[in-house]
Amino acid sequence: MDAQQEPWDAEAAERAVVVLKAVADPSRYRLLWALSGRELPVSDLAALLGAHVAATSQHLAKLKAAGLVVSRREGTRIYYRAAEVRGLLTEAALMAHALPERGEGGGSGGTPPAAALQEQPARAARLGARRPATGQAG
Repeated sequence: MDAQQEPWDAEAAERAVVVLKAVADPSRYRLLWALSGRELPVSDLAALLGAHVAATSQHLAKLKAAGLVVSRREGTRIYYRAAEVRGLLTEAALMAHALPERGEGGGSGGTPPAAALQEQPARAARLGARRPATGQAG
């Protein structure tokens, strides 16, 4: 075993799992992509997902509880923006792109994880990363 290996930090691992669980839903992943470069109101985010405002608000509440988004109120509208999550999302997309296609029992009928992703902006695209469809160019 490498003597330089960092000691196990159970508390940090638990926090990391909370973050990963929050991102582990396609709708929440797409919300984070949409919010990683701008601030948007719930109504715009719901339209982007093609979902009801109430369902979108529930996703945003989970992301907020994990510390991945912050909100502010302006009159009757609530605006959300993401914390610094672009690196996490890019790494997840890169990992999904690098994984072999899922076969039987893979949970998606043999569809590769990257199949639902669109091209990212030029810098990430050069790295072979993929971006999830958000309905808006980013």
